[in-house]
Amino acid sequence: MTSISVTRLRVRAWPYMPTFVCLTMMSARQARRSAGFLGGYLGSSDARTYWTVTSWADVSAMRKFRDTSWHRRAMPKLLRWCDEAAIAHREQPTDALPDGLEALRRLTAEGRISKVAHPSADHSSGKLAADGRPPRPGLRLPRRSFQHQP
Repeated sequence: MTSISVTRLRVRAWPYMPTFVCLTMMSARQARRSAGFLGGYLGSSDARTYWTVTSWADVSAMRKFRDTSWHRRAMPKLLRWCDEAAIAHREQPTDALPDGLEALRRLTAEGRISKVAHPSADHSSGKLAADGRPPRPGLRLPRRSFQHQP
């Protein structure tokens, strides 16, 4: 079964943005090169609110990505930099990515709050997507082809 991951993060202050963007781009590059990555996109919905929507061959491929390299380096920083964080996972028979409205629906219906050090009032009250806005797809992350050229 294909594993779909939807995440939403809100960066709490502009000074964190340059390093957040850099780590996001490095993590996106890591994802594209990861075994089992099937595709995805990065998106945004409101001031300093960012989404990732990714498709993986299975849960173990997604976890291996999550627990290694750039993504692993970014996670401890996000605890301090973000005041809202939520994630949803779903297994499905196809690798089709949800559009923005479906990603929002899945996050609010099936998601969970992630720990942050400085939670907003909405985060503290358990709201998964307080602004109610779906992500606007931005950077597409196609699966990288590793075909051998003779």
